[in-house]
Amino acid sequence: MSREPEMKVSIAGVELKNPVMTASGTFGSGEEYSEFTDLNRLGAVVTKGVANVPWAGNPVPRIAETPSGMLNAIGLQNPGVDVFIQRDLPFLKKFDTKIVVNVCGHTAEEYLEVAERLSEEPVDLLEINISCPNVKEGGIGFGQDPKAVEKITAEIRKKAKQPVIMKLSPNVTDISEIAKAAESGGADAVSLINTITGMKIDVVKRKFVLANKTGGLSGPAIRPVAVRMVYEAAHAVKIPVIGMGGITNADDALEFILAGATAVCVGSANFRNPLATSEIVDGIRDYMLQYDISDIRELTGAVG
Repeated sequence: MSREPEMKVSIAGVELKNPVMTASGTFGSGEEYSEFTDLNRLGAVVTKGVANVPWAGNPVPRIAETPSGMLNAIGLQNPGVDVFIQRDLPFLKKFDTKIVVNVCGHTAEEYLEVAERLSEEPVDLLEINISCPNVKEGGIGFGQDPKAVEKITAEIRKKAKQPVIMKLSPNVTDISEIAKAAESGGADAVSLINTITGMKIDVVKRKFVLANKTGGLSGPAIRPVAVRMVYEAAHAVKIPVIGMGGITNADDALEFILAGATAVCVGSANFRNPLATSEIVDGIRDYMLQYDISDIRELTGAVG
């Protein structure tokens, strides 16, 4: 019988029991999904975006289905860092999984305030969301300009006590330049891709389906784009790359790992299948046993 394969991965010195994480904004802070899937089995839980103060988000309607995906214009609605620390962190600490807090902000000062508030909290990694296309002020601008990416990364890196993952926008001309800018600014890792800006129009009402007009496209429709960008980023930087975008099963996750991702995040799939993350962990293990892969790191970037 084959030996149990080694599935541990390391992100900036933080060891995850396996490479499967949740994608920010699709898993809350884990409580609603804990009824369906065992959070102890995941490499990490990535929280919904946390801001320095409560954000109301965008007006409704703000979700729409599309072929092989969905559009969302939630606008990073969240109750703010104080509620997160008081309510959500104690819940997550009950589980044997790493905690990654996704941080959002309209300005550099807002990002820094959250990073400082979390500096003494039991948080393993920070994921800095500079890429959400739904926030009209700040976020999209930071993520699309290499100089701005390098600057905001450097400022956060100075203040943050935890390792910093910069979450990159796909709505750029050259993702490798953005990844290199984050690395130059001191990022410990990068994660990508966030959603691709899209639009849907109701031809009967002759109106935009989303009140925000545009939203972020996620789901299987964007996976080939995401795999290509992860491959490009992984070949541009030496820091770990976390891949995401339309992952629904183990084969999807393995595509990203073979392209160069150290770990992966599962997002929209959670809405259709609350067991998706656990099933992907099992599927990767089964693949490793089938092909006699003793260590997950043998697969990272294996397609050159």
